[in-house]
Amino acid sequence: MLGAGGVLGGAWLTGALHAIATETRWDPGSSDVIVGTSAGAMVGALLASGVPPWFMVAHSSGEEFAGLRDARGAPASTADRAAGASYRLHRGAPPIGPGSWRLAISSLVRPSGHSPAARVAGWLPLGLMSTEPLKDTIRRVCDGPWAPHPNYWAMSVDYQTGGRVAFGRAGAPPAELPDAVAASCSIPGFYRAVDISGRRYVDGGLSSASNLDVLIDQGLDLVIALNPMSSLHVGVPRTLGERLAFAVRQNTGRRLGSEAKRLRAAGIDVVLIQPTVDDLDAMGTNLMSRGRRNPVIDTAVETMTEYLWQSPLGERLAALPRGLPQLLRRPRGAARSWPDFRALAAARWEPSPSRAVAV
Repeated sequence: MLGAGGVLGGAWLTGALHAIATETRWDPGSSDVIVGTSAGAMVGALLASGVPPWFMVAHSSGEEFAGLRDARGAPASTADRAAGASYRLHRGAPPIGPGSWRLAISSLVRPSGHSPAARVAGWLPLGLMSTEPLKDTIRRVCDGPWAPHPNYWAMSVDYQTGGRVAFGRAGAPPAELPDAVAASCSIPGFYRAVDISGRRYVDGGLSSASNLDVLIDQGLDLVIALNPMSSLHVGVPRTLGERLAFAVRQNTGRRLGSEAKRLRAAGIDVVLIQPTVDDLDAMGTNLMSRGRRNPVIDTAVETMTEYLWQSPLGERLAALPRGLPQLLRRPRGAARSWPDFRALAAARWEPSPSRAVAV
C-alpha cells in the first residue's frame, strides 16, 4: 500500500522503495497487489509499469540516459522530473460555485456518511490546475490501457457521492491508466476533477490517505504499508503550519492504525512504514513543494536504509522471493543497451507468483 502525501509524499515513497529494493533485493513491483492513493497512485503506477525505484531516483536527480526512449518513443531525458507535478492552468473558463453540489448537499444532510475531508471537498470550486501533466507522466511509461501488473489499483473518490472507487479492481468503472492515476491525485479545489465513464472523480485521499482496508478480502498473508502522511516521530509543533501538519498526521495515523487493526483481526500480517523525524524535517509543512523533492528522496533513502539494518524488517523482506536484478539495481553499460523494463514488468507474471504480499 502506497499512501497519499502530495509531491513530497511521492518523493518519500520513491526514496523508501529504492532503499527497500537495494538493501533487501526484493522487488516491490512484484507484490501481488499494489494499491496507490494520490501520490501513492502515481508512484505505484510507475512501479506497476516496470519503472524501477533506482530509475525514479536517478531520473529525478537530473540524469539524461542517452539513447533511452519511453513508451511513446520520445527520449527519456525529455520527461518531467517531478513525476507530473508541473502546474499549469486547466483550459476553459474559471469554475464558479461548489465543485459538486450533490456532494456538498448530501454531506450536510448526512454528515456521518462522509469523511471530514469529503464534507469540505464538495463545497470547494473545481480546481484551476490541469491534470494533463500527471496523465502525461503515465503515458510515457505505459503504452497500453493499463499497467502490466494484473492487480494495480488506483484509489479515487466519486465526486458526486463521495464513495470510494478502486480503479483497476474487478467491478470498478472502466478507466485507462492515465485517467485513473490523475483522478486519484486530483485534489479538490486545486486540480480539476477527472471525467471517467461520464462521472467526475477526485483524490482518493478524501476517503483515506491509506485505504489499507480495501485489501481485507484479498487472501493475502502480508501487507506492507508505506504511508507518508503519518509518523510515529512527530516532534513538538512550534509554528502554525507545524500545528496544522501535526493535526493532519495525527488524524491520518489514527485512520491507518484502525485500518491495520481490521486487517490483523482478519489474520493478515501488516507492516507499517512511516516517515522519521529526519524525513519530516526534510519535507516541511508544504507537501506540494517541488523544490524539496530531491532532498526528501535522499533523506528517505538514508533513513529507510538505516531502519532496514536496525530492525527485523530488513531480514524479513530479504526472505521474500528475489526480484529481477535489472529492476533492483542499475544495469551496467550505456542506457541504450538496457533491457526493456516494461517487458520485464510483464515477465514478473509469467507464470504468476503465488499470492502473498501487497504493497
